Amino acid sequence: MKIAFIGLGNMGGSMAQNLLKAGQTVLGYDLSEKALQQFSESGGIVCDSPQAAAEQADVVISMLPAAKHVRDVYLSETGILAVMRAGSLCIDSSTIDPQTIKDVAAEGLKHQVQVCDAPVSGGTIGAKAGTLTFMVGADDVTYERVQPILSFMGKNTVHCGAVGAGQIAKICNNMILGISMAAVAEGMALGSRLGIDTHALAGVINSSSGRCWSSEICNPWPDISPNAPAGRGYTDGFASQLMLKDLGLAIEAAGQVKQPVLLGGLAQQLYQQLCLQGNAHLDFSSIIQQYLPREN
Repeated sequence: MKIAFIGLGNMGGSMAQNLLKAGQTVLGYDLSEKALQQFSESGGIVCDSPQAAAEQADVVISMLPAAKHVRDVYLSETGILAVMRAGSLCIDSSTIDPQTIKDVAAEGLKHQVQVCDAPVSGGTIGAKAGTLTFMVGADDVTYERVQPILSFMGKNTVHCGAVGAGQIAKICNNMILGISMAAVAEGMALGSRLGIDTHALAGVINSSSGRCWSSEICNPWPDISPNAPAGRGYTDGFASQLMLKDLGLAIEAAGQVKQPVLLGGLAQQLYQQLCLQGNAHLDFSSIIQQYLPREN
């Protein structure tokens, strides 16, 4: 089986690495020369366009920043659906609005190409470790096809419903994640200011009712969670600008159904402020900087 991977950034690059480790033939494309070099050094086959990768593949996996990129890769004049073989499969793991993936799937059917959404949870840590959770939107037959492929990159797959349901699950999950990270940052900063040892505080939180992924796996205080971005200057993680994008998707969707998301709105404001201060590229756990004393 030949797999094309479109988008080899912090998440996609690690996911592609795990496919290679599993012995799969992987063709890759990314705009970043550095990403392509790392991919090539790991045994991947570099292609000069998404179409060049997709036309050789049985399966395409995409991990892209936003809906406009997904539409361009799949639906533009140079899009991949136009060159894929009938019976091929596309798995989009980007986090986008549900309607975009529905539009892509509808166009895929015209080319006899099955498209599903499978956004992920687990962050860069999970992507590197191969422990991601995939939230899949697909019919039953397609879900059975994608499960073995996703198992090379993650440990859990959840069938959320029809195409688009995976994106609904993802934006809800990431809204909770953004809120919880801000809450952990607030608590850790308060504890430090009051004088408690932060390792002791984290130990209490992670053995008590405050425990969550943001406190245990990706604690925003440096040197609490092994391998967390906080320990490397908040680099090589889930960028704050992407969390801001996901919060925007959740709030936009909430507005469409008139569902209040009060904490989600507050978290969006916090991340917007963080990004405006020039920290958009830093991991979203860098939100703790909003709670720390400013240097004069």
